[in-house]
Amino acid sequence: MASDVSSGNTGDDIRKLRLEKELAGMLWRIRWEELQFGNSERYHKSAGSRITLSLRGSSYGSLMTAHGKYQIFANTGHFKGNVVANKHLNKKRIELTRQVLFELKHMRDVQFNHLTRFLGACIDPPNICIVTEYCPRGSLQDILENDSINLDWMFRHSLINDIVKGMCFLHRSMIVCHGNLKSSNCVVDSRFVLKITDYGLASFRSSCDVDDAYALYAKKLWTAPEILRMGRPLPQGTQRGDVYSFGVILQEIALRNGSFYIQGMDLSPKEIVQKVRNGQRPYFRPTVDTSCHSEELGVLMDRCWAEDPLDRPDFSQIKIYICKFNKEGSSSILDNLLSRMEQYANNLEKLVEERTQAYLEEKRKAENLLYQILPHSVAEQLKRGETVQAEAFDSVTIYFSDIVGFTSMSAESTPMQVVTLLNDLYTCFDAIIDNFDVYKVETIGDAYMVVSGLPVRNGKLHAREIGRMALALLDAVTTFKIRHRPNTQLWLRIGIHTGPVCAGVVGLKMPRYCLFGDTVNTASRMESNGEALRIHLSSTTKEVLDEFGGFELELRGDIEMKGKGKVRTFWLLGERTEDDII
Repeated sequence: MASDVSSGNTGDDIRKLRLEKELAGMLWRIRWEELQFGNSERYHKSAGSRITLSLRGSSYGSLMTAHGKYQIFANTGHFKGNVVANKHLNKKRIELTRQVLFELKHMRDVQFNHLTRFLGACIDPPNICIVTEYCPRGSLQDILENDSINLDWMFRHSLINDIVKGMCFLHRSMIVCHGNLKSSNCVVDSRFVLKITDYGLASFRSSCDVDDAYALYAKKLWTAPEILRMGRPLPQGTQRGDVYSFGVILQEIALRNGSFYIQGMDLSPKEIVQKVRNGQRPYFRPTVDTSCHSEELGVLMDRCWAEDPLDRPDFSQIKIYICKFNKEGSSSILDNLLSRMEQYANNLEKLVEERTQAYLEEKRKAENLLYQILPHSVAEQLKRGETVQAEAFDSVTIYFSDIVGFTSMSAESTPMQVVTLLNDLYTCFDAIIDNFDVYKVETIGDAYMVVSGLPVRNGKLHAREIGRMALALLDAVTTFKIRHRPNTQLWLRIGIHTGPVCAGVVGLKMPRYCLFGDTVNTASRMESNGEALRIHLSSTTKEVLDEFGGFELELRGDIEMKGKGKVRTFWLLGERTEDDII
């Protein structure tokens, strides 16, 4: 009995140590210099709704209006070659309390198809911002206010279903509540999938009050009456409050007359908010017009914005209720949505011309496969029919690793067990390297090769990215479990070198993006002359890492290397956090 308790405590201790290490690692952090900003000539500002424009700043556009202009949606920039949305906060600095660190960890852990992906946060004063994926078709509010877009009820039901799915997942997650749900926080991606944004990070965010009184009260049109009456509203909101907000969004989708539309009345947002807060019977609510929508939808709206929060259904109940009154079924909605993608894309961005649904799907599959085989920029050149010329790079950093004792392990295992081992290991590695600015070159047997600094140059950041990636992979392999030999420790040997290379596409059948030059050979020698569970660095890589600071290095000494003679090398031990430096 005592041994069971002891082993249980040890397991808890290990989990606590891993949690503390993850919190201290701050994998969510984005440096300001990693974000790129700039205006594109093809984007032009145009008029949007008063509410929408008063709540946002300048940005790239994406949704083309009937007049051929681009509508404004969100502040955007580029991060690791992708367009991202940036939400700037009016804070001079961020105090990284334990609560804030947990919120950032939870945001990084939450991933769902109907929630915008949290990419990270920048805490470099005065540039405090939250970085998320960018959905180019704008917000639900933008789409509803654009009269040139024809939304049939099949498509509206699809949007409603997406909101419900996203909120169901959010309420079951560590985030628990949204607290600021409204149509402008429901964004639509390039495939017309609605995603919920601006959730979580209650302690991280600031109040961001708007000077314009109209916009200040306009933001509260979705707020539940019990929250409006609070002296100090909960920053994270409540689940029942989210249901009330959803009811207001339902009315927006049903009538397309703006948020909190009241037939025959022209009230300002301030007057509406005051009437809702007062709570006098009959309770002040938006208009329900069954001539424009089904009676079942009207009943759902009334239940969602009930005065007593306990009378409101939760999103699990809402999901069941919607499935009942939506006679067409979710599969018909999806089929209809896919078949209309060409029509909407032509109407909004003129991206698709005379394409069928089957062709788009097959094209997407082919492109995704091509991007996994070749770098994105190289694949785009091949798609355009261009010849990919070999290119010289003055400085990149190359990572090599292999498994110590792999040959003997293979001899003692079946071929299927070997394949399963390598697939499990490199699937784990592939997921980790997505967090860094690197390109996976290839795997040959148990050898794993990664490079940073090409095909997109990144200055001297390549050494830092590879260093951090190597530390992350080494940390992962220490806890990696081999299915058929769970008690065997996997011994990874890593070598890193920095220098010039030439890169290009080789072959026509199964083309590969290959690297050539002495730098590749030296990086391989660094790995073969290394030791298990250690990261072996060349002196050139060490010199670049020294410019960044924060990396813990140890001199190994001069070693004899084939074709190189005596070479001075180093061990990479880790990277110090800001707390360690202080």
